[in-house]
Amino acid sequence: QVSLVESGGGLVQAGGSLRLSCVASGRTFRNFNTGWFRQAPGKEREFVAAINRSGGSTWYVDSVKGRFTISRDNAKNTVYLQMNSLKPEDTAVYYCAAGSGWPVTTEQGYEYWGQGTQVTVSS
Repeated sequence: QVSLVESGGGLVQAGGSLRLSCVASGRTFRNFNTGWFRQAPGKEREFVAAINRSGGSTWYVDSVKGRFTISRDNAKNTVYLQMNSLKPEDTAVYYCAAGSGWPVTTEQGYEYWGQGTQVTVSS
């Protein structure tokens, strides 16, 4: 069993930045790939970013490439999502997830999920 707790969401103006954090507990964090997903109102949940166990490989959905950066600190059992140049289209509930991470860009690759944190970007 792994528990994931997100933080860092909030309201920000377009062009601003937010840094989301996800702290894991219950099992050894370094054994898991970790990803971020988001769900906007009326939309399906979509993959945003993922990072492998060691932190050496990352994946991003095309719409956030160059703006978002995923990273992890295994010593702190924490994964981060740095979000820059935020757009209103980024407004969604963001979820962190952990698991085998394969397939890395789909929900099926993740066993454990956080509660979500709201990100709202105003125009």
